[in-house]
Amino acid sequence: MEKWCIFLMSVFVLTTTAAHAQEFTLMSNDIHGQLTEKQVFSGFGCDGKNVSPHLVWENVPKGVKSFAVTVYDPDAPTGSGWWHWIIFDIPKETRQLVTGAGNLEKKLAPKESVQSRTDFGAPGFGGACPPRNDKPHAYIFTVFAVDVDKLGLDAGASPALVGFTLNQHAIAKASIIAYYSR
Repeated sequence: MEKWCIFLMSVFVLTTTAAHAQEFTLMSNDIHGQLTEKQVFSGFGCDGKNVSPHLVWENVPKGVKSFAVTVYDPDAPTGSGWWHWIIFDIPKETRQLVTGAGNLEKKLAPKESVQSRTDFGAPGFGGACPPRNDKPHAYIFTVFAVDVDKLGLDAGASPALVGFTLNQHAIAKASIIAYYSR
């Protein structure tokens, strides 16, 4: 009977600890459900400021060797969505990307990171620019906890290749979704 009590107490402690464990989480000081003019593309008929938002993540899982961040619009009328930002090889000590980190000229992204080609055809952040009068589009901001220091890709890598490689090395993912229409 005493062994069963100890076993049941151990199970309770483990279950309680697991239930209170913190989950990998992505947050932003700049995104609050809807994108603003600040995160809207400047071009393709859109006249936003094209500034990547502040992103911060916490409760990093064990085994992380680097991070990656992507921004994807599954509602783009392309048949395959639209990739707005891809940045990877972010050092494991990093816990945030500052506002404007997607602008290559400002050099605000972590030095070792790589920003690869988006569906706009160039590396760096490309803001929202859905077709006029279309339904609100979802913009999915995702941080990946990665099990390798480097993905072995460069700034010319296609979004599909980066996505494939990330999914092969992802330990965990955390996302936030914001919407925009014009």
